[in-house]
Amino acid sequence: MTAWIADDPDPATARELSGLLAAWRDGDDDARAELADRFAGPLGFGTAGLRGALGGGPARMNRAVVIRTAAGLAAYLDGELEEQAPPRVVVGYDARHRSHTFALDTAAVLTAAGVRTFVLPGPLPTPVLAFAVRHLDADAGGRVTASHNPASDNGYKVYLGGRVTTADDRGVQVAPPLDEAVAHATAQVRSVASVPRAEAGWTVLGPEIVQAYEAAALRSLNPATDHPADDRATGLRAVLTAMHGVGAVTAARVLRAAGFTDLHLVAEQAQPDPDFPTVAFPNPEEPGALDLAFALASRVDADLVLALDPDADRCAVAVPDPRTGGWRRLHGDETGALLGAEAAARADDGATLACSVVSSRLLEQIATANHLHFAPTLTGFKWIARTPGLVFGYEEALGCCVAPDMVRDKDGITTALHVAALAAGLKAAGRTLLDALDDLARTHGLYLTDQVTAWLTGPAVAGALMTRLRAAPPATLAGSPVVTCTDLARGSEDLPPTDGVRLGCADSTRVVVRPSGTEPRLKCYLEVVHPVPPDATYDALTAIRTAARTHLDAVAADLRAALDLDPPAPGQG
Repeated sequence: MTAWIADDPDPATARELSGLLAAWRDGDDDARAELADRFAGPLGFGTAGLRGALGGGPARMNRAVVIRTAAGLAAYLDGELEEQAPPRVVVGYDARHRSHTFALDTAAVLTAAGVRTFVLPGPLPTPVLAFAVRHLDADAGGRVTASHNPASDNGYKVYLGGRVTTADDRGVQVAPPLDEAVAHATAQVRSVASVPRAEAGWTVLGPEIVQAYEAAALRSLNPATDHPADDRATGLRAVLTAMHGVGAVTAARVLRAAGFTDLHLVAEQAQPDPDFPTVAFPNPEEPGALDLAFALASRVDADLVLALDPDADRCAVAVPDPRTGGWRRLHGDETGALLGAEAAARADDGATLACSVVSSRLLEQIATANHLHFAPTLTGFKWIARTPGLVFGYEEALGCCVAPDMVRDKDGITTALHVAALAAGLKAAGRTLLDALDDLARTHGLYLTDQVTAWLTGPAVAGALMTRLRAAPPATLAGSPVVTCTDLARGSEDLPPTDGVRLGCADSTRVVVRPSGTEPRLKCYLEVVHPVPPDATYDALTAIRTAARTHLDAVAADLRAALDLDPPAPGQG
């Protein structure tokens, strides 16, 4: 502990740790517990890279951790490429607290190690970094971001490309066993003081890299032209919020270039602000996060709300709902089904649709109906995006990959563009996204999904709950017998092992329970399936949706009881 403090390159975090250590020595039990947590072990590559609270210690995000990780990445690349030309790495960052500092530390370490290093020209969306790795044929990318985590957090993603991966993996986030190799190289770093850091020598890229991303985004909508403006686009009125993140400027330029000129930005959330002052939690999935967007949409009588998360790799979608008279935020599975159906209609034979094991089974039905391949994956885009033959992939947590040849990761900006194009085409025909969802239900049945989540005090609590579920799964859910209980930790023909349990009921209800890979909570993914006649009327389908919602709520209540979880807070699932 004292060695770490002495080696800390940041006086602020060194003082912070020294203060906690002094308090512990004076008998402060809270300081002792805090230090134990901060030194519990190094941050590991979870579902989306390193992520944690800002602060001193190996289990926090700080300059010491970033410098060690950058040194580990440089050593890994050097070992992989040996006598070849020096590695090429692109570094990007968002607008969170300390992000720019962490990016400069990364560039300094990589440059001193002989790596040709390119830094993006400012705080930009994560998809721009993922694009740049492929566009510049870089061997790796380092991205400083904590995505939609609280303001107190930051994180670090690593992408591999160029000469160290295969074609399908280029520009994808690092995954086992390669993340373990990078982590092993990081663990060999003796000290921060032993890591050389250059004062200059890296290249700061110009605006051309962002322009190239924007042009590629437009081509993803219509590969025949860089300017796919459609007369129908001008008939759609949309509201866009960037959730105090870095996506507003790039997303607005792309949307307007595609013809969506009737675009209204939520001014209070358009500028980057690392404190996220207008939202309790900067995640468009959270209750209340879209209140400002809904208020603006109501004032301007919008057809569509598009909400990016702070690093713009995810996009939430909402539309007016005639069934309730209010705004309806589409579930990630609904957005995935709509875009998956569009991709399937355009795809060539042999193409593949993919989604995570916790996402809806509807995408598999869409793939089968269109004579395409389907691939289930583990949770996280580091798995989805490396699917061979991928033309579309998504995860229920609002992440979609609509242009895998461009960005081999989730991309909220191209997702927003494709959703807007779909909504504009439907509006021109006198229809809406909700009508398109009803069409999917008439074709494949109604697949309704939701989540039960529980915030936990630590990994041990999650482990105890998972052990309990494996030992004593519920006998029934909403009155239907549980007929299968699959321990995903054992792996299968389709999936490598992961910490999760999948329950299947006689009535086709499915539940997947897993600890989050990015946050201290247990996540339970619920899905019920109700048949729908192909000629079901609007009123009949409304009744089926109501019945399915009641069914899903009953499943949620039974699962909470089985896991002894607290009832949901008002407005939460």
